[in-house]
This record gives sequence, structure tokens and C-alpha cells, in this order.
Amino acid sequence: MTLAARRGDLRGAGSADAVARGRPPPVRTPYARRVSDWPKARLHVVTGKGGTGKSTVAAALALALAGHGKNVLLCEVEGRQGIARMFDVDPLPFEERRLTSGLPDAGGRAGAVHALHIDPESALLEYLALYYKLGRAGRALDRFGIIEFATTIAPGVRDVLLTGKIYEAVDRNSRNKGATTYDAVVLDAPPTGRIVQFLNVSEQVAGLAKVGPIRSQADTMMGLFRSARTVVHLVTVLEEMPVQETGDGIAELMAADLPVGGVVTNLLRPQDLPAPALAAARSGTLDAEAVRADLEGAGLGTEDALVEDLLGLARDHADRRELEETQRTRVAGLGRPSYELPRLTGGVDLGALHDLARALREQGMA
Repeated sequence: MTLAARRGDLRGAGSADAVARGRPPPVRTPYARRVSDWPKARLHVVTGKGGTGKSTVAAALALALAGHGKNVLLCEVEGRQGIARMFDVDPLPFEERRLTSGLPDAGGRAGAVHALHIDPESALLEYLALYYKLGRAGRALDRFGIIEFATTIAPGVRDVLLTGKIYEAVDRNSRNKGATTYDAVVLDAPPTGRIVQFLNVSEQVAGLAKVGPIRSQADTMMGLFRSARTVVHLVTVLEEMPVQETGDGIAELMAADLPVGGVVTNLLRPQDLPAPALAAARSGTLDAEAVRADLEGAGLGTEDALVEDLLGLARDHADRRELEETQRTRVAGLGRPSYELPRLTGGVDLGALHDLARALREQGMA
């Protein structure tokens, strides 16, 4: 069963019937919007197994949230410059920069999406400048390589620095004068297998600092990360390993008392064949002569080898769809709000990101 059938409040009974018959649901009005499932969230953390498209989902979510004139900050912490590639801009420095307008709401009002590439060395220099007034002295330490040395021998400190900058972006204070105040922050986070370790910074520094400013900062950040103002969304695809890792990630987040958000099923394949045709393809009973007639009507070849190849492709497609439906049922059983996004055949550009943002907003994620 698809998301449309599971969540009848989105499309109505007619659409659920259409899905059951194997046809795509009707096109909905642009910019339609459900009430957000996460009205209290200020920090949206997006994680997922590698290859599921979590960076794309994070960018689309930022665009979806930037309506009603709101400012949204999209952050990345893995050093890949994925935001710059998706939005076709120069590599981002450690500096908040306006990227583009967000997704307009029904009244045509759009906010702005800003971006920030966070690296631990720059985060530490800013921390020293803000809290210890070590401007030039901090840069001198960087030249001697002390900062890189410190973040290498103490990985927990590295995560505290990265998450500390995210915390500062959510809870702006007087120390960072003139900085933009954001209505929401979206984090393109590390993969599912490392997300609890990354966010659970208080545990990370337990063996490094029992007291002092680093320990105090870690404890303060955990107050945000474990509150209703933070939500951790997980991205998956309809394959066994990513769905299993998503379920494991949800269990680990809950065990660490970190707030679990929704599950985004990404890269969905088009569902062009109706259910009877899929059943016939799986059983090998598709009408070969009907296929031959369709080829002839399209002005294509009708030789036996081509017809057999097409029947084989249809059988493979039907088998794949059956496996995907099994995984979709597993996702539905995870007990979290779920959202679905299609595979982008033309690649990821700003127009495609806006389409994905619209889909997330219509389904209630933003």
C-alpha cells in the first residue's frame, strides 16, 4: 500500500482507489499544504544510510521550510561540499551565505535559504574568538597545527565543535552580534550508523572532561538535542539493508533519548503498470501478441527476440515492485510518520529540489 492509501487525509478515497488499481494518483494543486507534523521543531537533523539521498532530502526540506518569509539555514558537516554542488555555487566557506528563495506558500510569500559549511578547525577558531577573545592568538594556533592535532587525538571534541556551531545557529545570543536569526536550521548530518555518536556529545566528552567549559557546552547542547525543538529524520530507499538500518537507527536514537522524526522513502520508481499487468508479468502470462501489436502500432520492430526481451524486462520490473512493496510495508511498521519522494530521472538541480520540497510540504513534513 502506498503513502496515499495509508494517509487518506492527503488525497481522499478517490486517490487511494486509483493507487489500488495501479494508476498514479491525480495531480494536486500546486503549493497545497498540510499542517506541519513538526510545528515545534527548530532543528531538523537529516540522516540516512549512504546512497539514500539524505543530502538531497535535507536541501528540499530547507526549501520547503522557507515559506511565509522565514529564514532557514542549511548546514553540512562532512566536508563534501554537497550543498554547493546541488545549488551550483562555488564551494562554501565557513560563513553563512544566502543561497536562494524558499518554496512560496499559497499567498506567494517565500523566505530565504542560507547555507553554511562547518569544519571543526574553523568552528574552534570562532569558539575561541567568541568566548575567549582569542582572535589573532587562535589563528596563530591554527598555523602551528595545534587545532588539527587536538581534533585528531580527541574525536569527541571534534563533534562537540561541529554540533556547537549548529547549537549557536539555533540559539543565537549577544556574543554573535549582527548574525542572522533563523526560524529553522536543517542539518545534513552524518550517516545513520554514526548519528547517535555525533549528537550524543555529552557522552562523547565524558572521558575527556568531567568539568570545565567543554563539558558545560556539551551538556547545554544536549538540552537542545533532547528537546521538542529538535527532530531527527531518517532517509531510506525501498531495499532491505537501508530499511533495516533505518529501523536500527530509530531504536538507537530512542535508547539515547534523542527525538525521532519521520522516515523519508526516497528514490521511488514510477509505478506505470497496473496491478493486473504486474501479476501477469510475474507469472509469465502477459499477452505476447498484445505486446507485438503495440510495437507495430508504434512503428517499431515486432521480431520474436524483441518481444521476449520486453516480456523479460516486465517480469524483472514486477519482481522488483513486489520486493519494494515488502519493504514499504516494513517502513509503515516502523511507527513513524512517513513521506515519499520520487526518483529524479533528470538529476538534481534547483527546479527538481523545488519539486521535492513541494512534495514534502504537501505530505506535512514542513
